Parts: sequence; C-alpha cells; structure tokens
Amino acid sequence: MLRVERGRASDEELAAVAVTLFSLVAGRPVGEAHSGPPRRVEAWRPLESARVYRAPHSWR
Repeated sequence: MLRVERGRASDEELAAVAVTLFSLVAGRPVGEAHSGPPRRVEAWRPLESARVYRAPHSWR
C-alpha cells in the first residue's frame, strides 16, 4: 500500500514508484524477505574531531 502524504501523485508517478519497489523485491532471494530480526540503524552523530580544527599534518 502506498500513501501520499503531501501533494498529489499522478498515476504515472505512482506507477514508477510501484515498479521500483517491485523490482527491488524481485531481486531478493526467496527467503530473504523475512530472515531474522530487522537490522538496527544507528543514529548519525557528528564526529568529535569535526568540532575542533586540527592541522592537516596532525596525527589525530
């Protein structure tokens, strides 16, 4: 099921999204869709070293 949150999707746009999703699912091996628990995605965190300028020749 697809739901458009904002705006209006044309029939061609919905068809393009559906074809893309179906092609991704079709490329998977048969048992892969429900194999094991879902992977946990880590939240993005800025690098600690990005806050402080370090010289390019520094080893840190």
